[in-house]
Amino acid sequence: MYNKILLTLEGTATDQPIIDHVKVLAKLARGRVVLLHVADGWAARTYGADAVSREITDDNAYLKKIVGEFQSEGIPVEAELAYGDPATEIIRWIKSKGCDLVAMSTHGHRFIADIFLGTTASKVQHSISVPVLLLRAK
Repeated sequence: MYNKILLTLEGTATDQPIIDHVKVLAKLARGRVVLLHVADGWAARTYGADAVSREITDDNAYLKKIVGEFQSEGIPVEAELAYGDPATEIIRWIKSKGCDLVAMSTHGHRFIADIFLGTTASKVQHSISVPVLLLRAK
């Protein structure tokens, strides 16, 4: 059912609950996981894949760490780093590469905060036709 699960990551502690949830789900579904983080700092937005910055170095190290977590549990996993606006890049990735499920954390902002802050999860879920698993970060 879920052969390819896209797990989007922010690179913060709020990722851990969705990571733990997807590990269980991937084992049950015997699926593989693709980790996607979007670098969205100045260098990433300006230079894309050619960007060189502390952010990019830290993001790659973070992805490598999380890949190791999945591999240590025998879950097939790969990681990709995208560059730019998170919602735009996640949607682009899904439309070009496809997956059976998108798993994301959400901060659970309410109305006013959503208007001013926007929400990556909301933009993504309303722009794709793939099932989306949202887990509210604690």
